[in-house]
Amino acid sequence: MKLDAKALRYMSSEEFRVLTAVEMGSKNHEVVPSQLIAQIAQLRHGGTHKRVGELAKKKLIARVQNMSYDGYRLTYGGYDYLALKTFAKRGTVYSVGNQIGVGKESDIYIVADEDDNQHVLKLQRLGRMSFRTIKSKRDYLQKRKSASWMYMSRLAAMKEYAFMKVLYENGFPVPEPVDQSRHCVVMGLIDAFPLRQIEEIGNPGKLYSELMSLIVKLAQHGLIHGDFNEFNILIKSDGSPVLIDFPQMVSTSHVNAEYYFNRDVECIRVFFRRRFGYESALYPRFTQDVNREFSLDVQVAASGFSKKMQKELEDYQEEIKDMSSEDEDEDEDDEDDDSDEDATEAETSAKDNIPELTEEEKMEQKMRNIRLGNTEPTSEEAELASEKDSDSEEEDSDQDEELDEEAEMARRSEKIEKLNNRDFKAFRDVKPTKKTTKKSTTASREEEVKNKVARTLKNQANRQNVKNTRGNNLKSKGKRKDKADCKGGGGFFD
Repeated sequence: MKLDAKALRYMSSEEFRVLTAVEMGSKNHEVVPSQLIAQIAQLRHGGTHKRVGELAKKKLIARVQNMSYDGYRLTYGGYDYLALKTFAKRGTVYSVGNQIGVGKESDIYIVADEDDNQHVLKLQRLGRMSFRTIKSKRDYLQKRKSASWMYMSRLAAMKEYAFMKVLYENGFPVPEPVDQSRHCVVMGLIDAFPLRQIEEIGNPGKLYSELMSLIVKLAQHGLIHGDFNEFNILIKSDGSPVLIDFPQMVSTSHVNAEYYFNRDVECIRVFFRRRFGYESALYPRFTQDVNREFSLDVQVAASGFSKKMQKELEDYQEEIKDMSSEDEDEDEDDEDDDSDEDATEAETSAKDNIPELTEEEKMEQKMRNIRLGNTEPTSEEAELASEKDSDSEEEDSDQDEELDEEAEMARRSEKIEKLNNRDFKAFRDVKPTKKTTKKSTTASREEEVKNKVARTLKNQANRQNVKNTRGNNLKSKGKRKDKADCKGGGGFFD
């Protein structure tokens, strides 16, 4: 993710409070619930939901879809803003400039303080290249698994700042450490070029000896760089080297210390042989040339970067190496498949490019085989024989198909003759159906008329019954009224 610091100057203190709440909730939650964000932020007049929406628009936090609850997670952009806010409070960073470098898992920018002193800002981006592979494998962070990538980036920044500070204080050619917060490190700007960009050099033997003595000096102080190559070495205008990038540095008491030491030496030897054509028979060996005199690794542990953090970071680096080796194996398998395909294509092309024999050469080859007693047919004779066999098989199949067609035609002709030779009677076996249909239609009409007359008579009888019942009801009602009047004995005014 590219750093965009334009919105940083317009952000309010309440928005930073909500962003810090999301960071604190990420320690125990993969997706921080909205209610927990409001509880941690504790804004006086509320409005947490509004601030969360504004932060999501700026892509400092992200809402996770398909969750059982409403929640957000912190992005690298929001983590960058929190670190820059800390640097601004300390006076370390006042302005952010252009991007001057991109690493496999880091971004590098030019920054300046309030006095216009230029520095270098390095942002760790661990997990950018290896997210898919390690996400399912890593289980050593336990509760921190949700925020593992940012936690590992923070560990890498802490380690680099601790080693850089110790080396700078002991006179090693490294950048000046300025400040560190979260996953960001601020260091001094050096006017130099990476060794990988230099095509020619006046005295390669001098630079070679300086680099080898630097490796030995680090080991004598109890440290091994672990990634000592042309990408992590800067060359100044006067030809002196400067060492950068320390997240993979280990102690000489490490289990694989000899392996890392020899690997650093071999990287420099291979690079000088390929780039400058320089190869020396003299090179340091871990068992012979390393005599530990100082313990800078102990000073690093005392600075706050503990052994537990070192172990977590080393486990991460080992998984990165395993992933890269798996990718290389897959590439080798693909290359093997391609080589097999190329070999088969070459064989077919070689077969196609065999020159054809003339008639005289064919006869000579045949006579030679007869003299030697070789009765096996030649390739051409075998091809002719196979063609003849295929032609004979095709002819047999054609004959079988013709016989089947003739039998089918004979069967159909017999069937047609049987139908034509049928003896039909001169009279009709059944009486014509028209008359029967007329009779049936007349009978059905008579039945319909009878049913219709019966229905009408029935309806008339029903109507008469209804009239009679109504009349009886009225008569009985009048009688009941007369009886009531007689029982009452008249009205009030009688």
